[in-house]
Amino acid sequence: MALTQEAATQPVVEVRGLTVQLPKGGDRVNAIEDINFSIAPRETLCVVGESGSGKSVTAQAIMGLLPKKQLVVTAGEILLLGENLLTALPERLRALRGSRMGMIFQEPMTALNPVLTVGRQVEEVFATHSTLSPTDRARRVVDLLGSVKLADPERLVHVYPHQLSGGQRQRVMIAMALAMEPALLIADEPTTALDVTTQARILELINEIKISHNIGVLFITHDFGVVAEIADRVAVMQKGRIVEAGNAASVLGTPTHPYTRMLISSVPSMIPPDKRTNDAGAVVLRTRDLEMTYRGGGFFQRSREVHAVKKVSFSVQRGRTLGIVGESGSGKSTVARCIVRLINPTGGDIFIDDVEIAKLSPRRLHDYRRRIQIIFQDPYRSLNPRRRIGQSIVEGPLNYGISHDEAWRRAKDLLELVGLDPAVVDRYPHQFSGGQRQRVCIARALAMEPELLVADEAVSSLDVSVQAQVLDLLDDIRLRFNLALLFITHDLRVAAQVCDDIAVMHQGEIVETGPTADVFGNPQEAYTQALLAAAPGKEWRFGEGAITRRP
Repeated sequence: MALTQEAATQPVVEVRGLTVQLPKGGDRVNAIEDINFSIAPRETLCVVGESGSGKSVTAQAIMGLLPKKQLVVTAGEILLLGENLLTALPERLRALRGSRMGMIFQEPMTALNPVLTVGRQVEEVFATHSTLSPTDRARRVVDLLGSVKLADPERLVHVYPHQLSGGQRQRVMIAMALAMEPALLIADEPTTALDVTTQARILELINEIKISHNIGVLFITHDFGVVAEIADRVAVMQKGRIVEAGNAASVLGTPTHPYTRMLISSVPSMIPPDKRTNDAGAVVLRTRDLEMTYRGGGFFQRSREVHAVKKVSFSVQRGRTLGIVGESGSGKSTVARCIVRLINPTGGDIFIDDVEIAKLSPRRLHDYRRRIQIIFQDPYRSLNPRRRIGQSIVEGPLNYGISHDEAWRRAKDLLELVGLDPAVVDRYPHQFSGGQRQRVCIARALAMEPELLVADEAVSSLDVSVQAQVLDLLDDIRLRFNLALLFITHDLRVAAQVCDDIAVMHQGEIVETGPTADVFGNPQEAYTQALLAAAPGKEWRFGEGAITRRP
């Protein structure tokens, strides 16, 4: 359903004076206030800002998906090809969703139905919004999956979401959003959880679709590398208001608002700094030919093996940070879980000092668990929602024989160390922001006085400004306590800034390792070169408060 010539000459969507009110008792009166923008066909408007700035509320308002009786539109208009969505009846909105506007969500696994095949879910769009016969719908599903560059679409129509990779699931979501060739495509953080190579392919795909289908794109993100790559225009949101807007070159190159400059200044550079580091101390952790093989199968199923980690060897010294980078499925997190013995490796050795712990029984392992602590990606899932954060911090020390008074004194001192008021010990996790929860998790890990800290994607879900604060905190803690830090990430910019040494993993193996400056400045392996080339914004220079294209 291509746009008519008349539709192609007018904005796809116009938002005028849009205001959405928060429930009473919120931190401000309105979730968004007096929002104004328009998007033309073949144009990408990137909306950037920190969590809570109102980006997703704006998208939900356009789609008519605001929670009823919680978020209420109190002023403004939303015109989709001239039709005011705010006065449309629910039946009309349902017809427009999918047919004239589509949405790609951040996490496709939660947006897709786990009990229906991929083909069935895409076909539902045609069944709802078209009069195609079942045979024609099945043919269109295969064609559509092929159009988003999914290999072997005839087979994929019969698989379930959990059988696909993150990038494949996101392509399925894009296919569903494009099924009826909408005029407007809304992408809400669609690449945040993807590794750089998959992210690059998704961004390229969205850009191609925008041109070929004459679509306007509203792209919500907090990644300025992505903004630099794809934006035609940029709108910066803070606390529910657009504080700066304009064409991408001017907003990124010569930002005028202090908030925009602060956000850009928080973006890590791909160029490793001259790091301030302790002298390398004794080796705290050493792995030798570490392996992890998963075996599956059962009744009426062929047995199979998946080699997640293959002969991985490295060491981490006191006072230094080793980063492990690679795509999703490369084995990074599996290595972390083997090291802290959340899973038992199937081969190889793990040494703490000179003691091999890979094969220790749980009883003998107890003494060594205190020496290795891990910080996970999602702090909300890492903390017990029914326990006050003070209780979560003191639990470990109490289990290792620390007195009640000493454990609580240590908890309050650590909260102050990570930049939180010690008085918050009686609060619950939901009463904190994402960045604050991650600080609580860092305090909890430090309460055990570890020698090795493992950070598994510990900042990947945080806004750039909060991310910068947490990274500074981790670096300060490493230096202050002379810790060894194993930092696992798919964000190459973050790795460049925090890691002394880098190990690049691909398909379960370390393919290249060395000082960060050497690996990033002169990669030797083809995979490392491809990984660095795929980083968003690689052709742009991120300076003090501005982004400019490299000469």
